[in-house]
Formats: sequence, structure tokens, C-alpha cells
Amino acid sequence: MKMMKMMKMMMVLVLSGLLCVSADEEHLDLRINGCSESDGEYLYGLDGEEKWYADFINKRGVDIQPSFIDHISYPKGTYEKAVANQQICRQNLEIALKGLKDPLENDAPSSVMVYPKEDVELREKNTLICYVTGFYPAPVNFYWTKNGENVTQGTSTNVPYPNKDGSFNQFSRLEFIPQLGDIYSCTVKHLALDQPLTRIWGVQKTAPGIGPAVFCDVGVTVGLLGVAAGIFFFIKGHERS
Repeated sequence: MKMMKMMKMMMVLVLSGLLCVSADEEHLDLRINGCSESDGEYLYGLDGEEKWYADFINKRGVDIQPSFIDHISYPKGTYEKAVANQQICRQNLEIALKGLKDPLENDAPSSVMVYPKEDVELREKNTLICYVTGFYPAPVNFYWTKNGENVTQGTSTNVPYPNKDGSFNQFSRLEFIPQLGDIYSCTVKHLALDQPLTRIWGVQKTAPGIGPAVFCDVGVTVGLLGVAAGIFFFIKGHERS
């Protein structure tokens, strides 16, 4: 298992450009150029947060830095550079796969969580976040439902982000207005899963005078996923703006 994770990390390094720059080694500047036979990813990040990524579907660069920070600009032609680097990535991928005697094993997600971005207030706009981690290779596919009906409007998904062990994590978001009785679900599909994993989230009134209470449940096909409260607050604190 340890050797397999080392091999995965080698693959990530082959397919990604990692650059550490900072004063006194306080920051990590990250450039990822990753690809598979069917998908590609090119992004810039800083200290675990995305700054810019290439949207190869819509053929454009996407700057996702919040307005309240000291903005880092990217020169004209950055997207075209990303497209060229994808070609190099696929060439390196072909060489790397030929050099491996045994293909790397696929890892299913180790954790799936759904939680609101803000404290829940009835009839106040909020965002549900579905966080998945521990999977390899990237990406995973997200599917949202409200009261059993598929939902696509108001959803967005970030590009996969590497973990230190060579696996990946990824977010999906759903904008919603909390209403008593509404039930939401986030379903995750990955090529290492025989069947999808689903997390259920909803709001119900538990007793008079107490107000709304959030409840969460999970339906999985390979066993229930137990997640400690400490991990919840860690992830919430590092959720990308």
C-alpha cells in the first residue's frame, strides 16, 4: 500500500508542475498540469486555494480570486499556454504508463460530506457544499437532488485538488433557500466505485420553540462513512471562497 501511494505521487509529479516560492518558506505556490486519456486540468493555487484555472470546455481562463485580496494578475496568453502544456502532459502520460509494469490501482473516495456554508436560517439564501476526498484518479462526478428531483441550476463544481498522499479532493456547491421539510442529496460517482455514494441533508423542526435543526444522513453502498467533528470544522475552515 505504501509503495502504491508513492507511485501515485510520482504520477502526480510527472503530470503536475509544483513550484514552492515564498519568503521564509511560509507559502506554497502551486501549478498543476494534469491529464488523463479523457480529462485535463491546469490551475494555479496558493496555500491550498485556487487562483486561476483553465476551462477547457468553454475554452477560457477563469480567475476565481476574491475581490477582497491583493489580486494576482495573469498575462495574456495564459490559457493558450495551458492548452500547449496539456499536449506535453499527454505525451508524458503515455511515456509514464508504458514505463509502469503494473497499472496504478484506483482508490474510491474515503470521505463524502455535505454541510451548509453559513448557519442555517429559514428562507435565507445559503450554499450547500459537498466535499469529497481520498479518491484517485480525478475527477469525481457530482449529482444533486431536492426532494428526489434532480437539480442542476445553482450548482457549481471546482476542479480536483491534490492531497499530499497522491489522492485528490473536490467540492461541489448548491445555492439554496432552506425550507422546513425539504430534503437534499449529493451523489458522487467515481470509476473505482461499483455504485454511487450518496449523502442526505435536510432541515426539520424538532420541537416547539427550538427552531430549525439540521439533520444529515448518508446512504452508501460500501458501508457508512464515519467522519469526526474535528474534520468537519477543519474542512469548513478551509473551504474555498
